[in-house]
Amino acid sequence: MKKIVIFIALLLPFLYLLWSVQSANDPIKYIFTCTGQSAIVILMISLSLAPIKKIINLLKYRRMIGLFACFYALLHFLNFYILDAQLDFSFVVKETLDKPFVYLGMISFVILFFMALTSTKKLFAKFNKWHKLVYVVLVLVVIHASMAQKVLSSLEYSFIFIAIILLGYRSFLLRQKFLQK
Repeated sequence: MKKIVIFIALLLPFLYLLWSVQSANDPIKYIFTCTGQSAIVILMISLSLAPIKKIINLLKYRRMIGLFACFYALLHFLNFYILDAQLDFSFVVKETLDKPFVYLGMISFVILFFMALTSTKKLFAKFNKWHKLVYVVLVLVVIHASMAQKVLSSLEYSFIFIAIILLGYRSFLLRQKFLQK
């Protein structure tokens, strides 16, 4: 039952996007915003499961939540490639090379997509060390989202603050592990 509730909750941003995009002044920008923010928030939720496991243990759903983060990142990329670039690969390459926030997003997406592809039990056993790159993705997407804005809003500051907390928690765990050896 919990899995179904979490699945539906993770689909809500997509359903909201489908319902609300029709009234957007600039649908492409609106889709960028909705999919990008959804991907970041869901990525942060997946990384927050370890620190909150003593309050509520949802670690067994981390894979599903991470896959949803990748789903929204994929929608974000497809919006760029299909609607914004109109399937013009040379435009995508030019934008990626010309705008630092775009190549940070591309690097993040490639890493996240790799992690999604290798998240099956068999492949995860082989590539689990590479899944630690999720923290690199966290840093890159927060910078990507911040650079994409002309002026930082409270949302971007919230992303930065949460990322610092998550990275601090991870650093604390690594330090504890190192001290135990």
